[in-house]
Amino acid sequence: MTPRSNRPPRRLRTFLLIALLAVVAASLPGASAGATPAHGADRPTIVLVHGAFADASSWEEVTRKLQNRGLTVYAPAVPLRGLTADSDHLRSFLATLSGPIVLVGHSYGGAVITNAATGNPDVRGLVYVAGYAPAEGEVVGALNDLGGHPEESLLLANLVNRDFPGGTDAYVDPAHFREVMAADVTARTAAVLAAGQRPVSLAAFGEPSGVPAWATIPSWYLVASRDRAIPPSAERAMAARAGSTTVEIRSSHLAMVGHSGEVTQLILAAIRG
Repeated sequence: MTPRSNRPPRRLRTFLLIALLAVVAASLPGASAGATPAHGADRPTIVLVHGAFADASSWEEVTRKLQNRGLTVYAPAVPLRGLTADSDHLRSFLATLSGPIVLVGHSYGGAVITNAATGNPDVRGLVYVAGYAPAEGEVVGALNDLGGHPEESLLLANLVNRDFPGGTDAYVDPAHFREVMAADVTARTAAVLAAGQRPVSLAAFGEPSGVPAWATIPSWYLVASRDRAIPPSAERAMAARAGSTTVEIRSSHLAMVGHSGEVTQLILAAIRG
């Protein structure tokens, strides 16, 4: 008669081994059910700043792509009340974050990050996506003249102004929104974007910009060569004087909507840089 073994059956031993491994894994630092991989100390927080005639939802696809890589991303709302007020608002938000930051600004949001990042040692990189990058004393309303081809912009001819207590808001005429802002998307998608656009106070276009963060912080710039809101020639001029690492793609103004992959890749290049 074969002596009876005290060892548990093979199936039970396998189950116990799996359970033991699960306990060990759960005890590791940062381990939790469904958690994203722990970030290294040098991995920055990405802050995506929308521009005028858009909102934080314009960053939806870029946000998803960055989060899929385990990065921490914020896309705060910009009040769009004035360059000083908007920059102060973003500056106060950045002060609540810890560790390195990469700031990404689209359109008017580029002017906001140019001012909000100045003097913040945590901001390690600036990424302009068809964005304004003003020098000290410049006003956003004059930057379309840089590069010498302001006629490339259809923006001013297609604004609708609406008064509010204390000022005037500007919207892009929904009938021309796709042509001015989003030629890369379907007419139906452009209509939804036009309906949900956030207006900007006209006062924002006339406020002088402060000391530019791009003078001391490395920058990257995406030129949208089919932009009809900011002339591509002006984008190239701003990128050149900022010393930005520049890429150019065939995109309309809302590049992060129509070309989220290319925008994401530029942000990742800034992280690596």
